[in-house]
Amino acid sequence: MKVFGVIGLTTLFLLLGTTVPAFAQEEHHDEGAKPAEHQEQAKPAKQEQAKPEKQQEQAKPQQQGQQAKTQEEHQQKNTEQQAKNQHEATQKQQQVKSEQNEEKNQQHQQQATKQTQQSQHQYAKNGQKDRSGHEYNESHFGPSHAARFEANGGRYYNGRREYNSGGYWFYASSYPPWFYQQNVFFVMGADGLWYAIAVDDPSLMFEVNIG
Repeated sequence: MKVFGVIGLTTLFLLLGTTVPAFAQEEHHDEGAKPAEHQEQAKPAKQEQAKPEKQQEQAKPQQQGQQAKTQEEHQQKNTEQQAKNQHEATQKQQQVKSEQNEEKNQQHQQQATKQTQQSQHQYAKNGQKDRSGHEYNESHFGPSHAARFEANGGRYYNGRREYNSGGYWFYASSYPPWFYQQNVFFVMGADGLWYAIAVDDPSLMFEVNIG
């Protein structure tokens, strides 16, 4: 009986000895599994944190594209503005040149008219002849012998329009518009040249030839 009792106690101790470590291993295994669960639970948070970074990375090309587009539009506007300014400057220069040329022409015309008026301050004297031998006579020429001439009047001779006055035919390479709108007379100046002059405005005059 004692032998069986000893054997029974020994068996009981052996069972307890094997059961306790196994239980401890199971608890240890359970505790070791918990951090893994924490890690698995933490993964979505990390993934959620990574999403904004990906969105930012995806937004960068769009922002860069918008910046490039804005710079291109700004550059295009600057180019257009520069071209517009250059065009306006060119037009202004052309206008200034045109005004200067017009002013020079007016000054030249005024100077020529002044010289002509000075030369015409005294008409030729009776009996004075021009270079071709045509004689000036106040009884045939001057303000008292003015007339109105028509564009199709006179005669067309040797490819030119000629008008008769004082027994001579006068002509010019071209006639100003006022020549057909004013009463005009022919006269020889002190310089021996012939001129057509408007009666109402003696400043209107031009040189003519005599046939």
